[in-house]
Amino acid sequence: MPLRPAKCYTHFSGPPYTRREYIHGVPQPKITKFEMGNREMMEKAEVKGELIAIEAGQIRHNALEAARIAVNKFLSSSVGDMNFYFRIRVYPHHVLRENKMMAFAGADRLQDGMRQAFGKPIGTAARVYPGHVILEVWGREKDIEKIKEALRRGGDKFPIPTRIKIKKLAATGQVS
Repeated sequence: MPLRPAKCYTHFSGPPYTRREYIHGVPQPKITKFEMGNREMMEKAEVKGELIAIEAGQIRHNALEAARIAVNKFLSSSVGDMNFYFRIRVYPHHVLRENKMMAFAGADRLQDGMRQAFGKPIGTAARVYPGHVILEVWGREKDIEKIKEALRRGGDKFPIPTRIKIKKLAATGQVS
């Protein structure tokens, strides 16, 4: 299996660390918008594309923001802002911690090593499991290839393998 980027925070063990009322100094997630495009497309869309996680893992908030920008930019330039609706289905609840170590000359005499190694918050991540839908796009049937390409570009930003699933919808926006 080839090594993927962001391997330090991709895999997890143990319970999620989410209780922000007890955690001081958690940085805000970089992702600001979870829905883009024309919301009315949910009712009149002919197809729905989903980006689904294959393996369990954590997706950092900056990777979600990078995927949001890539998908939204491709869809708005290729199919138009009014012809798609795009939504991110996961939220970065899990707080990531890091025990910062000094890495300069002479640092060996200043470090405490593993003493009190709980770590300080450095960011947030969304935990996903196999079969979780990460991104969704609603659109027209003639734009299926562009929806697939947009989801592929978004999936390239994530440290876990993903697959794309396209569903045909009835005229009411429901799965047929």
